[in-house]
Amino acid sequence: METIAASVWQKSKLLIKCLLIGGLVLLLLIPAYFVQELIKEREERQKEAFSEVSSKWAGRQNITGPVLVIPYNEAGPTINYQITTVKKYAYVLPDKLSIQSIVKPEKRYRGIYEVMLYSSDIKISGKFNEIPWQQLKIDPAAILWSEAHVCIGLSDAKGLKEEIKLTWNDSTVTLNPTSVDNAVMKDAFTSVVKVEPGKEINFSSSISFNGSEQLLFTPVGRETTVTLSSSWRDPSFTGGQLPDHRISDTGFVATWKSLSHTRNFPQAWKESAYNLESSSFGADLFIPVNGYQKTMRSVKYAILCILLTFAAFFIIETVNKKSVHPFQYALIGAALILFYTLLLSISEYTGFNIAYVIASIATVGLIAWFVKGVLQSSKLTSILSVVLVLMYSYLFTILQLQDYSLILGSIGLFLTLAVIMHFSKKIQW
Repeated sequence: METIAASVWQKSKLLIKCLLIGGLVLLLLIPAYFVQELIKEREERQKEAFSEVSSKWAGRQNITGPVLVIPYNEAGPTINYQITTVKKYAYVLPDKLSIQSIVKPEKRYRGIYEVMLYSSDIKISGKFNEIPWQQLKIDPAAILWSEAHVCIGLSDAKGLKEEIKLTWNDSTVTLNPTSVDNAVMKDAFTSVVKVEPGKEINFSSSISFNGSEQLLFTPVGRETTVTLSSSWRDPSFTGGQLPDHRISDTGFVATWKSLSHTRNFPQAWKESAYNLESSSFGADLFIPVNGYQKTMRSVKYAILCILLTFAAFFIIETVNKKSVHPFQYALIGAALILFYTLLLSISEYTGFNIAYVIASIATVGLIAWFVKGVLQSSKLTSILSVVLVLMYSYLFTILQLQDYSLILGSIGLFLTLAVIMHFSKKIQW
């Protein structure tokens, strides 16, 4: 009877141990979840630090204009047998607009966080052809010539380093910040300008300002050419149009050429409101490598790392007739989870890649030291260490090659399953 009971227990022991290990894997997902929450918290702190610094420097910038605004009188309703007049506005965009921008990165620190800002010097030039009165169907006699003004929009006026001066034909005017709230802009830099019917208008200006994260340009010209150059090595071009560009170790140069037929607003109109900035384009200028995002992606592979490590450990101990307590599995699992906290904390100082190497070496070394004491075998410890090194190397490759992560992950899982199936044939159930 005792022999039968011993035989039953021997056969069911491995099954019970597998179930315990499986339950342990699921339990370890709880601390993995808390690690993800910790990553989110640290990332939020980084964003708060960035917001605090950029709020004192300047936010995202978008250059819009110049836009020529021309008031005119139009017959209104008849009141007490008298015809009233209503002031309305016509908007005219330049026929040619050329913008040349040089962006200089500025590095700032808030605690342990590095914040990248920028300063920009922009040269604007172009011309207006004759004002299209016939197209707008406006009586030239109804135009309020003395109230004609030009508007240039800048998203965050706080970043402006000096006054905006605009050369307008043979004169120079200073644009002042004003709450215009017209059909084009709510806030802008404006100035009254001289407009004569039947004459072209040439203009030019130089603007220096600070900004952060993004720089955009609104193509208001019938033909708009924008050139953006910077020592920034990793720009991300955004907006409704991609530029011709050249990127090197010393920075980048990008050129956009936009024509009026690619926009969703006309060259001249009356009263109607249009969102000019919907056609803006430019570049995102920020630190491209986000260690928090990569750490978060690596934590999502936690269940895979734990499962593969436990599977390898289980096969090694079973095939070699060793007995390991489930509590010792739990300690190895804890070491695998602590890998992510090490990765998170070190990456805030050294960057993700260096932190990954340090954290993986520390984790593999700790597990190898522990397993050698448990199994009392240098050979088996070496085998498990090699498995861990391959696993962390494989995970690092997946994190670096984001576009190919799915196919690499699928192939890796397939090969891992094949290896486990091969060695599991030696287990006597």
